[in-house]
Amino acid sequence: MAMHVPKAPGFAQMLKEGARHFSGLEEAVFRNISACKEFADTVRTAYGPNGMNKIVINHIDKLFVTNDAATIIKELEVEHPAAKMMILSSQMQEEEVGDGTNFVIIFAGALLTNAIPLLKMGMTPIDVIEGYQLALAKTLEVLPSLVCHEIKDIKNEDEVLKAIRSSVMSKQYGNEDFLAKLITKACIAILPEETTFNVDNIRICKILGSGLLNSESIYGMVFKRQVEGAVTKKQQAKIAIYSCAIDTATTETKGTVLIKTADELMKFSEGEESRLESQIQAIKDAGVDVIVGGGKFSDMALHFINKLGIMAVRLNSKFDVRRLCQATGATALPLLTPPSKEELGYSDSVYMDELGDTTVVVFRIEGKDSRISTVVIRGSTENYMDDIERAVDDGVNTFKGLSRDGRFLPGAGAVETELARIIREYANEVPGLERYAVDRFAEALETFPMTLAENTGLKSRNVMRQLHEAHKKGPEGKNIGVQIDLDSNELTMDANEQGIWDLFKLKEWGLKFACTAATTILRVDQIIMAKRAGGPAAKPPKGPDDDD
Repeated sequence: MAMHVPKAPGFAQMLKEGARHFSGLEEAVFRNISACKEFADTVRTAYGPNGMNKIVINHIDKLFVTNDAATIIKELEVEHPAAKMMILSSQMQEEEVGDGTNFVIIFAGALLTNAIPLLKMGMTPIDVIEGYQLALAKTLEVLPSLVCHEIKDIKNEDEVLKAIRSSVMSKQYGNEDFLAKLITKACIAILPEETTFNVDNIRICKILGSGLLNSESIYGMVFKRQVEGAVTKKQQAKIAIYSCAIDTATTETKGTVLIKTADELMKFSEGEESRLESQIQAIKDAGVDVIVGGGKFSDMALHFINKLGIMAVRLNSKFDVRRLCQATGATALPLLTPPSKEELGYSDSVYMDELGDTTVVVFRIEGKDSRISTVVIRGSTENYMDDIERAVDDGVNTFKGLSRDGRFLPGAGAVETELARIIREYANEVPGLERYAVDRFAEALETFPMTLAENTGLKSRNVMRQLHEAHKKGPEGKNIGVQIDLDSNELTMDANEQGIWDLFKLKEWGLKFACTAATTILRVDQIIMAKRAGGPAAKPPKGPDDDD
């Protein structure tokens, strides 16, 4: 029997029918760069305080209106493999620093775009990659010398406020002062003495209605729930937390009880009631003022809880139960048993309140005992509150970075312009073809001040000319950045004097991740895509039969 020989020429003949294969500069490298450039241009217009918003509708038809790059890339299902590499780098930036995802995508896109003329000129991708790596090493070497401010005492509220303000400004321009105060108050209140700051200890509760300026920071936890029983307020409360339902215990095996008379039925019911009553009485005797259950409260249990004057709160989420345990210092009990002194939690006050038309239960814990803070966000729409939440997350992550490394670089495109100047001078010292790639690296850095100017509505050529003139003057001009205030007649300003700073770690990791993504994509010379798995497309539904 003769073996079937496929007709397709080249590499494709070894693959299943339907597989795709691209190779060479034109088919693989330039295609990849083109896809990455398109994606970077999409998020570039959202960069900075005056960046534009994007409407993103994800695969389950949920609507997002945001200029946060992390949310945009998370909700878009990008299929292109090269663009996915950029997204993975930006996601690593999000995990490492918590901010700067847009920085990574824009810079990686700029590096790839600037590589096109070099490749068309005849340079190999390896020459470009080596040049970029030389430029990155020089950038990371000079970056510490550009530090303009350092915060050593992270409990100094005024200093921390300035640092968080510039981070929040990029998402909520105009509301940065109010939000920065909220975030600073919440973070400093729960800062541990010995261990590092944990971002999960800042909770966010979004309540529809009123305006942003009615938002507040509460020491403790807030749940959008009602109390189960009749008691709605307790002061200096001892709390017992159960992960089970508050009801009579059921046996693990089925049991059958034979009841012959009505008297036996009454005695059986009374026995169950008296057992449950004795359990709740024992919990009350242990000094418990508030019972928190991870499951339902039975009517009979609620009757005895109300009778003994105990407050009852139900939490449906096991994560909420775990966080409340962390906040109050309680231990979650799996069975309805009286807690010991070590298993009890404490809260200064537990009460039910109404915010707008939403009922909430507040566990307020003041002073040094507070382990968790909650930022209550008010707003007119869900989308608006989601955007505020993202700004708060950035502010909290800035505080986390600040607690590890308090160094700051000038913002508003100042540090990128200064780095571009230094790298251009360095390019003249580099021998060989790599010097052209080093020069293009400097050009890619200037994308950021140019983008800030364009998104603010300024003429980018005039802004860049003034920035170059200022940075050539020496040390006094290294902090000059783009003036983003539309009311000002000036095109540039001193970022350090204005208190516009970027975390040192944010820029350091952002440069590393972006350069790694760009060099990885440039190393690709072939794209081989196997045939997709899955059977044929589903048949359309049949119409009604004429005979029927």
